[in-house]
Amino acid sequence: MKIRYLHTMVRVLDLDRSIAFYRLLGLTEKRRIENEQGRFTLVFLAPPEQQECPVELTYNWDGDDGLPSDSRHFGHLAYEVEDIYAMCQHLMDNGVTINRPPRDGRMAFVRSPDNVSIEILQMGDALPPAEPWASMPNTGHW
Repeated sequence: MKIRYLHTMVRVLDLDRSIAFYRLLGLTEKRRIENEQGRFTLVFLAPPEQQECPVELTYNWDGDDGLPSDSRHFGHLAYEVEDIYAMCQHLMDNGVTINRPPRDGRMAFVRSPDNVSIEILQMGDALPPAEPWASMPNTGHW
C-alpha cells in the first residue's frame, strides 16, 4: 500500500504575522484557499525550491478559542539550514527569541507567533562552537 506525506497543519491567530514569521525562515507561499462558507483560510508554505507544501497555516476568520495554547503537545516543525548561526542571527535581528541557542553548532529552537516550536538544524556536520551562541542560555521553553 502506497503512502505519501502531504503536510503538517498548524492553527494561527494572526495570519499576516504568522506568514511573516515563516518568511523569516525562508518559506514562500505556494497556495492559498479562502473558504467563505467554512469561514477559514488555508495557506501552504514551503522553501522556494520545494514544490510540496509541508506547512499548512489554518486561520479561522471568527477566532480560535483554543489558541494560544502551549502547543508543546504538538511537537515541532524542523527545518535544515546552510548556516545555523546566520539563520539565528537573522531571526534575532527580526525580533524572534532564540529559545534554545545553537550552542553545539547543530540545533536551535524558536517559537512561532502562535507558540509552535520550530527546530532549526545545521545541514551536514555541526559548525564549530562560536559566540555569542556557545554561552547563551535557554530562554523560556522550547
